[in-house]
Amino acid sequence: MSSSNTKQVKLDEAEMQKAFEVIGDVQNEIDRLNEQASEEILQVEQKYNKLRQPNYKKRSDLISKIPSFWISVFLNHPQLSSYLDQNDENILQYLKRVDVEEHEDIKSGYRIKFTFDKNSYFENDLIVKEYSVTESSETQCKSTPIRWKNESKNGQTASNRKTDSDNSTSNTRKRSYDNDNTNERGAFMAWFTDTTGETGNDEFGEVIKDDIFVNPLQYYLAATTNDEEEGGSGGENDEEEDLEEKEDEQE
Repeated sequence: MSSSNTKQVKLDEAEMQKAFEVIGDVQNEIDRLNEQASEEILQVEQKYNKLRQPNYKKRSDLISKIPSFWISVFLNHPQLSSYLDQNDENILQYLKRVDVEEHEDIKSGYRIKFTFDKNSYFENDLIVKEYSVTESSETQCKSTPIRWKNESKNGQTASNRKTDSDNSTSNTRKRSYDNDNTNERGAFMAWFTDTTGETGNDEFGEVIKDDIFVNPLQYYLAATTNDEEEGGSGGENDEEEDLEEKEDEQE
C-alpha cells in the first residue's frame, strides 16, 4: 500500500513538471504575440498621429481667434483648476495657443508649445516644455527659459499686478482659490519652469496632452453651459417670486 502511494506521488510530480514546461512554452508564445501587437499598435498610432496633424493645426488656428479660450479651458478643467489661483489667471489670460507634438516614435516623449500674446510679464511669445524617455526608461524634461520683464521697473510683482482684463476674468469666473502651494507667479509657471519634478505638479503635462488637448472645446463650453444654467434658474426664481406677489395682492 505504501509503495503504491509513493509511486503515485512520483508520477504526479513528473506530470506537474511537464505541465509547467508546457505552460512556460505557451506563455512565451503569448509574450511574443503581445510584443508583436505592441509594435503593430505603435505603427498604427504613428500613422494616425500624422493624419491628425492638419486637423490639429486647423483647430489651433481657429481657437487662437477666440478671446480667453485657453484660460477658460484651464479654469473649467476639474484637475487643473484646483491648482490655479489669481497669479495663474493674470498670466494665462494672454495664452492664445496650445500645441502638443509627440516624438516620431510616440513612446519616446512629447513637447507642449504655449503661444502668448504680448504681455507685461515676460518677453517670450513662445515657450516649450519637452518630456523625453531615455533608453533606461527614465523621464527627463526641459523647458524654455522665461525672460521675465523688469518687475522693479514696472513697480509691481506678478502677484499684485492687475489690469482691466484681470478684473473681467475675476468677475466672470466664480472660483475659490484654496491652493497654497503656488509661488508668486502661480502653479502653471511653477510647473513649466521646474525640470526636476519638485513642484509636485507633474500631472500638468499628462493632463494637457492626454485630456485637454484631445478635446479642449468641451471644457470651454462647460463655462457657457454653467452660465446658462445659472441664468435659467435665476429667471425661474424671479417668475415664482412675481407669482407670489400677485397672489398676495389679490388676497
